Amino acid sequence: MSATGIDWSQRLVLYARLARLDRPIGNFLLLWPTLWALWLAADGLPRLDVLAIFVAGVLVMRAAGCVINDYADRHLDRHVERTRNRPLTTGQVSEREALALFVGLCLMAFGLVLLTNRLTIMLALVGVALAATYPFMKRYTYLPQIHLGAAFGWAAPMAFAAQAGVIEPLAWWIFAAAVVWATIYDTQYAMVDRNDDLKVGIKSTAILFGRFDRPIIALLQLLMTVLLLVIGVRAGLGVAWYAGVALATLLFVHQQRLIRNRERQACFRAFLSNNVYGGIVFAGLVIDTLPGV
Repeated sequence: MSATGIDWSQRLVLYARLARLDRPIGNFLLLWPTLWALWLAADGLPRLDVLAIFVAGVLVMRAAGCVINDYADRHLDRHVERTRNRPLTTGQVSEREALALFVGLCLMAFGLVLLTNRLTIMLALVGVALAATYPFMKRYTYLPQIHLGAAFGWAAPMAFAAQAGVIEPLAWWIFAAAVVWATIYDTQYAMVDRNDDLKVGIKSTAILFGRFDRPIIALLQLLMTVLLLVIGVRAGLGVAWYAGVALATLLFVHQQRLIRNRERQACFRAFLSNNVYGGIVFAGLVIDTLPGV
């Protein structure tokens, strides 16, 4: 305990938990489409300063999104098995602390984007608005997963703006793919909490789709595959990209097997496997854009 009576080491651990630094899966799910966009905007390895800014921005904005999400859900999380022990729900972190942390993280992210150009800065304002409003969508619409996809996918036009100075049409194809992909994996995630969400009135695509959740996810997975193929054609990519897409599509098949009985842990494993999906697609892109390949 310090002279001020505050154990800052303990507070920092709680803040890290609030920002989900102990659960990096969300970082990767935001990072993969960001890296797809950066590599396609640069037709290979992007400028190292832009790459560093966007990787750091992913970490900071994902943390900010988790903090504001827990603030929005602070009275609901206690009724959901998976979230009842979060720091805000248990009272270990106060509402004022959470808001201060959110503002601090947003200022850090804005400081990073100031290192880019005017177009990227303007786009970043939209990105912050998407991230800040997402947690409240589950009260008003059954489609918060699409809103999450828009928040995550907004990194695509930002990446093109920062790397190329313009938003090429290819950026919007990547944005569309990010929206569809987020709807897939966040529906799988929502399937874990569906029974609890129904009790407390939280809306989600898992509830909207109901007993048709698996076939609708399958259709979205098919759409995602088509979007990646279109991206490959429009970007003039080669064998490695299409091999990566094919391998990633096999993972979609595995996800369908995992969610077939709608068991909580199996649905959660399907959600987690999307990190591997994004990495496979990125690996194919990197190999395909290597000099001389």
